[in-house]
Amino acid sequence: MNAGQYVFSQLLGFLPRHEFDRCVEHYKGNYRVQSFSCWDQFLCMAFAQLTERQSLRDIEICLRSHQSSLYHLGFRGTISRSTLADANELRDYRIYAEFAKVLIDRAKKLYAGDSLEVDLDGAVYAFDSTTIKLCLSLFRWAHFRNAKGAIKMHTLLDLHGNLPSFITITTGNVHDVNMLDYLPVEAGAYYLMDRAYVDFVRFYWLHQQLAYFVTRAKSNMLYSRIESRPVDHSTGLRSDQSIRLTGRLTTRAYPILLRRVTFRDSEQGLLEFLSNNFNVPALTIPDLYRCRWRVELFFKWIKQNLCFKRFYGNTTNAVQSQIWIAVCIYVLIMIVRKELQLNLSPTEIHRVLSLALFDKDPIENVLKIPFHQKENKIIFNQLELFN
Repeated sequence: MNAGQYVFSQLLGFLPRHEFDRCVEHYKGNYRVQSFSCWDQFLCMAFAQLTERQSLRDIEICLRSHQSSLYHLGFRGTISRSTLADANELRDYRIYAEFAKVLIDRAKKLYAGDSLEVDLDGAVYAFDSTTIKLCLSLFRWAHFRNAKGAIKMHTLLDLHGNLPSFITITTGNVHDVNMLDYLPVEAGAYYLMDRAYVDFVRFYWLHQQLAYFVTRAKSNMLYSRIESRPVDHSTGLRSDQSIRLTGRLTTRAYPILLRRVTFRDSEQGLLEFLSNNFNVPALTIPDLYRCRWRVELFFKWIKQNLCFKRFYGNTTNAVQSQIWIAVCIYVLIMIVRKELQLNLSPTEIHRVLSLALFDKDPIENVLKIPFHQKENKIIFNQLELFN
């Protein structure tokens, strides 16, 4: 009989439990709680995210089917969908938001040495948001449009490791550009954004913070050309210019020079980029913006692999708790991938773990699976089916 730990327990061993307890203590999460602690809630929701459970009843049935194993998995409270629903509604979601930030800081240290496609000295971040549609009759607080509900997940992705460095969740009617006011700015870092974030007042503020931005220009932008620099047309570049904004409002909003780089893409045609960095080569600007697509891939991954489309509760706190615990699971997978030096993708790790949580094999053996095995040798003494 294998007397080892369950894979689920081994996976949780990568989490700093003392940091989780500190977050719980800070927000008094276990105040007057007798039988179902915040850790029990986290374990239930982590299990739901790893195995893609569809409802509270689904979580309850699956966990109770392994009743004899729950103690060894770390559960101390009784699993009940009503108890879990109350915990999601009443336990402060900031417990899990703060714990997610602890995990992100740990993961960023592990991935700090990873190289980027573009060779730069500073950090590179991609900023964007994704909309999660909700039923307005059930989520009355999630205002989006007249007859539709939604929330937005605004994410600043650190491209060293594709880790979310900053996340804030708002209702769907909050415009993306307003989130630039809450963006943590790092001097010398590059911030990649699409045209939804074009606001020259905020861009000038970023410039004053000694940060760099790269974005797409809007078609109605008014400007005058100050200087043109030679470019190599064989690379796809068409121009590299210093410009000054001439619009009635933009002149005062951004009173200094901007860099305008145009690039012809084989699929999208002529693309026009803006930046406040005049030192990097012109081709680096479109190459940087191409890296912005990683934040879109991050949104695609969490929506396809984690429970983001179906929520276990209707309140703001329940939705926020579920999202932040999902972020914890994503970062945990990235930590495990780096700690165990796995060649698997995050999707492959998630799929394997979802089927092996109640196994007692070492987690290294479970995840280090030879996916690409050689073809089986032909056994010549095997009888032929067709002559």
